[in-house]
Amino acid sequence: MKDPEIKTYGCRLNFYESEVIRKYAKDNNLQNHIFINSCAVTNKTIADLKNEIRKVKKENQQSQVVLTGCAAQIHKKDFEAMSEVDSIIGNKEKLESSTYKTIRESNKPVNLVGDIFENEQAISPIISKVKNRIRGFVQIQNGCDHRCTFCIIPYGRGNSRSVDPKNIIKQIKLLLEKNYKEIVLTGVDLTSYGSDFEKKISLSKLVKTILNRLPQLNRLRLSSLDIAEIDDELINLYGSEKRLLPHIHLSLQAGDNMILKRMKRRHSREDAINAIERIRTVRPDIVFGADLIAGFPTETAEMFLNSVRLIDECNITFLHIFPFSPRDGTPAARMPQVDREIIKKRAKILRNIGERKITEHYDNLRNREINLIVESQNQGRSDTFAKVYLDDNFKAGKIIKMLVTGKRQEGLIGNIIV
Repeated sequence: MKDPEIKTYGCRLNFYESEVIRKYAKDNNLQNHIFINSCAVTNKTIADLKNEIRKVKKENQQSQVVLTGCAAQIHKKDFEAMSEVDSIIGNKEKLESSTYKTIRESNKPVNLVGDIFENEQAISPIISKVKNRIRGFVQIQNGCDHRCTFCIIPYGRGNSRSVDPKNIIKQIKLLLEKNYKEIVLTGVDLTSYGSDFEKKISLSKLVKTILNRLPQLNRLRLSSLDIAEIDDELINLYGSEKRLLPHIHLSLQAGDNMILKRMKRRHSREDAINAIERIRTVRPDIVFGADLIAGFPTETAEMFLNSVRLIDECNITFLHIFPFSPRDGTPAARMPQVDREIIKKRAKILRNIGERKITEHYDNLRNREINLIVESQNQGRSDTFAKVYLDDNFKAGKIIKMLVTGKRQEGLIGNIIV
């Protein structure tokens, strides 16, 4: 029996959840349905999604199109109005097996989108694979308790809910048994893990427990972290535990204190510099990535330059640049806006800096040995998440060692050692 078709957009959490959708849809024989697991992070994301839905329906007129994810949760009415959308299910409902039974038994479109803020527990079904991925994505929490002024995602994901550590261990153990060589802990606000438990625990304690309980796990990667909640224990773990891979993506958003305050971020520019210095002191080979927003409301040229300067001051390598997108219902959408052409120019400047920083990182790796995991027959990613091109074909998921000799296009090249 073939798998139902799932189209996944957005964050790593969505890729985990798409495997839950795949399992439940297959169990209910929904092969004639196309599930679109959506993102809603920017206005462009929503516009692109609508175009994709029209294209999917045009090419699959006999199939039922089911929309889920953050776009379905936040913009339910907009997508109900699209004739190409047959059914809509919310972010909570997509993780419940009963939803798929309802779709199977219904002779008409299904609309199941509840109040996400009524969801008080993390729903985290066990999966046995992540299709077309060589890393195992493991959900440890969902939702966010914070209300950054630019962000719409809490209205799609709800408040923070943590997964029981026993279930996390069980999930990782199963993926390791299925021959996944690298595990990525994922969530919406990873560093808030455990704050909702009656007996509070931290992300650092969870990571320590995972590494102690699963000695067979050799590669553990954390997804995006919030500077405000990185504690001493987590920093020390990066220094003492080599199985914790030397790559951290940080949710920085800006390098100017006034802009950070207007964003309602919980860290300052100085906090970011201090945390990065402390982590780099205990783990000199670590590489950082960061999210930065270009053209946040009220951002002056000098404020923007503070973000530019922060990149070099902290030696941030991998930049994810977001031109500011005013999301209806957020406080930032009501603030004085920066001209769209200025936003585009600032985003381009930041992206150009990002290209320079990657080039610098690749040049620094020349004549060094690196470990990498093969993603496809002739491509892989290093421990620091650098892209690698391979001259020979290798099995996806294989861990190999390479001596870097140079770079080609956007990746490293070299000689295989092991």
